[in-house]
Amino acid sequence: MEYKHNPPSLAELRAARKPVRNDRIEHLMSLSLSEKFAVYMHRAIGSLGFFFLIIGWTAVWLAWNIFAPAQFRFDPAPAFVIWLFASNILQLVLLPVIMVGQNIEGRAAEWRAQMDFDINQKAEREIEAIISHLENHNELMLEIMRKIDRK
Repeated sequence: MEYKHNPPSLAELRAARKPVRNDRIEHLMSLSLSEKFAVYMHRAIGSLGFFFLIIGWTAVWLAWNIFAPAQFRFDPAPAFVIWLFASNILQLVLLPVIMVGQNIEGRAAEWRAQMDFDINQKAEREIEAIISHLENHNELMLEIMRKIDRK
């Protein structure tokens, strides 16, 4: 009996199989030094710990300059305005760093999505090969059963 097509052998499937890669590590290794710094700053500044650090420092600073004895206060009353100005400058500097980090993280997510798509395509090809093997096995079994019935 002649088959419509021969499914790929197990050896052919194994030869065509690419090794599994960790795309996250590959992406991080491909970043420049400045991009790695932006990702680090994005993760550090975007953390809840950094938020609590800034809130805590601000509360301690304000409390000290309001309630401490006058001779121990390190920022007199107009310094509050300077502190607000400095914090706004800090925000203006950190905002682009956070945005760059988000862009880099977005590229990593797109890269992961592409890797997932490639793996899904590979799985689909392997499933098709398995189904083809099963169909061939069914045809062989039916042919054997027909031969046995003829005898």
